[in-house]
Amino acid sequence: MVSSERSTSGLRIIARPNHSSSWQANQLVLLALAVPSLGVGVILAFYGAWLVLPFAGLELSALGWALYRVNCKLQFRQVITLSEQNVCIDEGRTTPVRSWRLERHGAALAVTPEQHPWEGPRLAVYSAEERVPVGDFLNRGDALSLLGLLRGEMRVGTHGPTAVRRV
Repeated sequence: MVSSERSTSGLRIIARPNHSSSWQANQLVLLALAVPSLGVGVILAFYGAWLVLPFAGLELSALGWALYRVNCKLQFRQVITLSEQNVCIDEGRTTPVRSWRLERHGAALAVTPEQHPWEGPRLAVYSAEERVPVGDFLNRGDALSLLGLLRGEMRVGTHGPTAVRRV
């Protein structure tokens, strides 16, 4: 998912993975699966098959852990801020964990075309000092949307199968 907002100071682009379900919806799914599973487990435990109950709890715990991990991973985002002087790229979940600040006049966009029709192009913002991949987690449509936004704001320095800057 790519969203952008323009202000007087520049353009801010927020790129994040598609998040089909919220954590609250995941908890409701877990509850909907837990009630019948534990209900059957309690009934079977009442009739003497008590060993079913710990396995039902273990199965629900594993599912809850997996849903939580996926939800945490989908909270990741990149915030690209393009101002007159700088290109700032922040990435993290709730707060920036990594940040880059590149000078605007020396920064360019590297585009590596997709290898398969289902993939999107691989994008990176680079300067003489460093190269920062952007939008690696996006699907094809969102990667093309990000490419369109970045192309409108900065020059494309390299475009090709390897997208390596030639000096």
